[in-house]
Amino acid sequence: MAEPYKVTYATLTADNEDLHTAYEQGIEKARGWLGEEIAAPGDPNPSEPIEVHSPADPSVVVATVRPASTEAIDTAIAEAKQAGKAWAATPWQERVRILRDLADTISEQANELAALMTIEVGKNRLEALGDVEESAVFFRYYADQVENNGGFDAPMDSLSDKEKTRSVLKPFGVWGVIGPFNFPMALVAGPAAAALVAGNAVVVKPSVQGTHVAWRLHQLYLESELPTGLVQFLPGGDEVGKAIVAHDGIDGLTFTGSYAGGMAVAQAFRGAYPKPVVTEMGGKNPTIVTANADLDLAASGIARSIAGASGQKCSACSRIYVDPAVHDELVEKLSAALDNFQVADPLERTAFLGPVIDQAAVDRYRAAVEHAEQAGGTIAAGGEVLQGQDGYPGYFVRPTLVSGLPSDDKLFTDELFVPFAVVAPVDSLDEALDLANDTVFGLTAGFFGAEDEIDTFLDRIEAGVVYVNRAAGATTGAWPGVQPFGGWKGSGSSGKAGGGLHYVQLFMREQSQTVVSG
Repeated sequence: MAEPYKVTYATLTADNEDLHTAYEQGIEKARGWLGEEIAAPGDPNPSEPIEVHSPADPSVVVATVRPASTEAIDTAIAEAKQAGKAWAATPWQERVRILRDLADTISEQANELAALMTIEVGKNRLEALGDVEESAVFFRYYADQVENNGGFDAPMDSLSDKEKTRSVLKPFGVWGVIGPFNFPMALVAGPAAAALVAGNAVVVKPSVQGTHVAWRLHQLYLESELPTGLVQFLPGGDEVGKAIVAHDGIDGLTFTGSYAGGMAVAQAFRGAYPKPVVTEMGGKNPTIVTANADLDLAASGIARSIAGASGQKCSACSRIYVDPAVHDELVEKLSAALDNFQVADPLERTAFLGPVIDQAAVDRYRAAVEHAEQAGGTIAAGGEVLQGQDGYPGYFVRPTLVSGLPSDDKLFTDELFVPFAVVAPVDSLDEALDLANDTVFGLTAGFFGAEDEIDTFLDRIEAGVVYVNRAAGATTGAWPGVQPFGGWKGSGSSGKAGGGLHYVQLFMREQSQTVVSG
């Protein structure tokens, strides 16, 4: 049997007919799930329902979400704590086996999960399939890390023949996971996978827009060999998230979202003693293009990083610094690449951009375009709100490039989370690096230039994930086990990156065990 066609965020084309046939079958199954009411299991008093609508067509009700009550939150955390005791005592080899089996189940159901994601948050089919497969790969990769390190149980030196000492990493207990809408599976599955393989119980709170996809993932947890109660699901908005952060029963926490949200969580997550909190926050990601760059390569990589997932990636490229000698040519090539992307219903095979997530995102996009025009900028590509036009019932906008603004304009500093980027000429690579680093953020960065310029970029750039001369994405496209993904400065709190060599250890604490015999 041929290997299944795997999709990652670096997949440039999708000319595999079997992939499309399977995805379209998944659409039919996903449509049968629409409209489901989702609440915390057994919740005696859920809050008033919230309807989740498809951003591509707001007349489509994806799900009705009943936010978890205080009673449900208390019960879920208590049940997780109880189930976690046995799970922590389970040999790591057995935990690894169960989670690898779960990963295979996720991959087997990728098409219907991806189709539901497309409907719920507007990702095109390749982005959605990549999101689902990344979820599975997180489980596999973190299982490999535990196995490759012998369960993080290692002998230490001894001070006498009668003494034996070991370093053992052990789970914290109950780990909370608060996820975002833009990667509604991968960014709840990734932290959950690390927490589970480390021996923790997990409490998941997805974004409201993204609840249905996360709920379907939760069903796979329930159908797996994971112990009953080990993974808990608490739907709802900010109030549910704040209750989880404030709960004494949560021993560790991962939050993925905005800079403001992450900083608030980091400040609020405290109790009688320090507890671990991993915040993955936003980005204002630069790309630098020198006079020696391959401009076709640069235009491809930058365009994909501006427009991928409709700009709703924390890794999206939103500012470009370019040598004046090639500025105009780069703007021309990049504008053509952006104009060539098809904006359409993301269920359509040819769609590259679907909608942005909601009306607030459209309003933010429109305000950015208006500011650019008022500040004297040139709309080199895009600039158009398509919402309401024929064939665009949802929150559709065109990917946009603006030139002619000074490099200190707010469009170079404010994270917009829409497909919008600004470009400015710079006098030198040194100036480009100074401007690239002059931000609270430090998530991703890209570079296009000559071989003898690369080391300067790598030595000086202040970002956790960097790419050089990459057509598949100037600042986007990380994959577990390939590019560890995590930010510096205001883009992340841990200094360790998801999908990398040092991430699982964040979900464990070290115990030194010395035993003296005789």
